[in-house]
Amino acid sequence: MTRTDTEALIHRYLKAFNAGDVDTMLALLDEDVAHDVNESGREIGQESFRVFMATMHRHYDETLADIVVFASEDGTRAAAEFTVRGRYRETAAGLPEASNQAYSIPAGQFFSLEDGKITRVTTYYNLKAWIAAVSKA
Repeated sequence: MTRTDTEALIHRYLKAFNAGDVDTMLALLDEDVAHDVNESGREIGQESFRVFMATMHRHYDETLADIVVFASEDGTRAAAEFTVRGRYRETAAGLPEASNQAYSIPAGQFFSLEDGKITRVTTYYNLKAWIAAVSKA
């Protein structure tokens, strides 16, 4: 893949996230995708990713804005920076109580790609900043 192809694929992935279209997201992932969850562990495979997304949608209503995507010259790695705008709908274990609080925090994702598929998704955001945002609301 070229850098341009990779950037377009990552934009499709993030657009599918914003649309809540998990099936399209999964179609862009390798069957054995490695998913590094922020401040947590690594999950392997599309089914684990599907379960993760279902859990996320139960607790949070999020969209990504201000998206900027970068890719390596050879198209095998990419990064995306964006603002996560959301509502905390249902209390998640170990986190503050949810009461539909709004939040907006910066975040980023890193990707590895092979044969036109995303083989790794690593997400980073400042959990303390998110907790502060939902605790003020």
